[in-house]
Amino acid sequence: MPKNTANIKLFEVNNAELEKISTLQTPQGILALVHIPAKQKLDFNSLKNSFSLVLDDVQDPGNFGTIIRTADWFGIKNIICSENTVEAYNPKTVQSTMGSLCRMNINYVKLETFLTEAKLPIFGALLAGNNIYETKWGNEGLILLGNEGHGISQELISKISIPITIPRFGEAESLNVAVSAAIFCSELSRCGK
Repeated sequence: MPKNTANIKLFEVNNAELEKISTLQTPQGILALVHIPAKQKLDFNSLKNSFSLVLDDVQDPGNFGTIIRTADWFGIKNIICSENTVEAYNPKTVQSTMGSLCRMNINYVKLETFLTEAKLPIFGALLAGNNIYETKWGNEGLILLGNEGHGISQELISKISIPITIPRFGEAESLNVAVSAAIFCSELSRCGK
């Protein structure tokens, strides 16, 4: 039985019932039915004096869930997504977050308009840019990460104020977007942001 269940309605089910109501082939032994919060208008003031992740058409729910979980680990509270980014409440995304989704502010917006209006430094993850380990981050900004197969879309590249690259030492063609997000979050944390 979970701890701190005073305000939670609990229903015990057997394994056969759990398998019927779960979307997983091998359920983890517990499910939660939660209310999805109503969409709220993005408050630009909540982005000041902090760093936020911005996702351009991230498609894989596992990648998105890992990004949410990583941002939560490093204390980043806001993730702004393009309208074509995978849904945060996709079952695979929710599972990948391991509970972190409940602590994050996630907004879906038209990124081109948002980046124009944000009035914050925009650090873009590109293959050619300033070395991430030599970057002067300041105390606020947006970390723009691109689609798994195509990177950041051409119309958004012009919005980037500071292109950033994670230096390559081996032969791999690119990094997974969730891995890139983790490196950015770690570097921001290391630099005291």
